Amino acid sequence: MRSTNRYDVTTWSDGDPFDDVGAVINSIIADVKRRQAVADVADGGKPGAVITIPPGDYRLRTQVVIDLSFLRIEGAGHGFTSSSIRFNVPEDEWPDLHELWPGGSRILVDLTPRGGADAGDEADGAAFLVARTGSPRISSVEFSGFCIDGLHFTGDGPGCNPENSYANGKTGIHVADANDSFRVTGMGFVYLENAVTIYNADALSIHDNFIAECGSCIELRGWGQASKITDNLIGAGPAGRSIYAEHHGGLLIAANNVFPRGSSSIHLHGVTRSSVTGNRLHSFYPGMVILAANSSENLVGSNHFLRDHEPWTPFLGVDNGLDDDYGLLAVSGSDNSVIGNHFSEIVESARLRPEGVPPVIIRVADGTGNFVATNHIVAKDVSANSSDSCFEGQVDALLTTDTVRELEVTTVAVDAASARNTILDSGSDEQVRADRAANAVRPLPTLPAPSPGATDRDVVRT
Repeated sequence: MRSTNRYDVTTWSDGDPFDDVGAVINSIIADVKRRQAVADVADGGKPGAVITIPPGDYRLRTQVVIDLSFLRIEGAGHGFTSSSIRFNVPEDEWPDLHELWPGGSRILVDLTPRGGADAGDEADGAAFLVARTGSPRISSVEFSGFCIDGLHFTGDGPGCNPENSYANGKTGIHVADANDSFRVTGMGFVYLENAVTIYNADALSIHDNFIAECGSCIELRGWGQASKITDNLIGAGPAGRSIYAEHHGGLLIAANNVFPRGSSSIHLHGVTRSSVTGNRLHSFYPGMVILAANSSENLVGSNHFLRDHEPWTPFLGVDNGLDDDYGLLAVSGSDNSVIGNHFSEIVESARLRPEGVPPVIIRVADGTGNFVATNHIVAKDVSANSSDSCFEGQVDALLTTDTVRELEVTTVAVDAASARNTILDSGSDEQVRADRAANAVRPLPTLPAPSPGATDRDVVRT
C-alpha cells in the first residue's frame, strides 16, 4: 500500500486538534521524519509533506517545532477581522455584532511566554518555531492560507485598556536559523506582539498576507539576501515596526499597503542594494521610512507617502516620540536613489513639534552621493478631527482634500554630516535646506501666487 505525504489535522489519529493543534502537528512531523528517515532513496528520500488545516478554530497549547525541509502547512482562509475594533466597542453591544473573532482556518495561540529581549526568549512565545542548524540549511517551509490569532493583548495600553497595548509576548512564526526559499503567503496575523520574525533568510517570499493589529508585523533579523516582501496589507502598533530588515542585500519591498499606527512603515538597518518601490505608506508620525546604519545603494522610488493625524479616539495622543523635523523619509547612508515619490503631509500646524519649525519631508542625515530627484510634495495645514469610529474616522480623513491652507515645509534637508549629494526638482530654492557648496541642488521654479478671488481649483501650491 502506498503511503501518503498529505495529512489532515482533523483526521490524524494522535491528539485532539481543537484542544491542542500544536501537539497534533508535532505528531505529524514526527511521523514524516520516521517515514522519511533516509536521505537518498532512488534519487529522493525526503520529499516532505503537506499538513492541511480545514476551516475551524484550533487552540494551540503546544509550540509547533519544525526541523525538516519541504513542509507546507496550509489552511482554507486567512480569516482576518479587526479584533481592535471589537475590543473598543462597548461590551453591551457585542451581542449585536455579526462575529466576535477572526475566522477561516484559525490558530488560537494559547501559550504563556516567559518573555525577554533575546532571541531564545522571543522564540518561547512563538506558535510556530522553525529551528534547525547544520548543512544544508532548512529549505522550502511554507505557511499558507490560515490565521494565527494571539487572542488578547495584556500590556499597559492607552486609556488603561490592555487590548490596545499591542503586547503579549506572542509570535506567529519565528525562524531561528539560516533558511532558504521559505514562503509565507495568503496568511492572516492578528493580536500578536510579533507576527513574523525570521533570521538569516535567503530567497524568502512574504507575499499577499494580511498582517495587522500586531505589535510588529515583519522583521527580518540577522542577515539575508535576495528576498521579497510584496503585495501585503500591513499595520503595526505604535511601539513596533510594520516592515523591518537588517543587514540584507537584494531585498525587494514592493506593492505593499502599509496602514498607520506603526512607529515606522519601513525601517532598513544596514541594508544595501535593495528596492523600496510602488508601496502605499500611511502614518500618523514622522519617520515613516528610515534608511539607517549606512544603508547604501538602495532605490526608494514611486512610493506614495501620506502623513496625517490619528483620528480614532482610543489612540489620541499616542505617537512614536519623533519630532517633525526628523523627516518622513530619513536617510543615513550613501549612494541611495530617492526618485519619483509622492509625499502628502496633511497635518495641523499647531500640533507640530518643535513648535514653529517647518516639518521635514526628506532628510539626509549622513553619507555621500545620494540622488534625490523629481519628488512631489503636497503640504497642507488642516483642522484635524477625531471619531469614536475607527473605520469612519479614518476614511473621512483620507477623503478630505478641500483645504486650501498651505503648510510651510522643508522638502529636503541635508545635514552638515552629509555631502556630495544631488537634489533635483524636489522643492523650491527656499524649501531645500542644503549647503550649495557641498551638494548639487537644482530647485523647482516657483509659480506666482493665486490672484484675489481665485476658486479652490485655481489655488496652486508654491
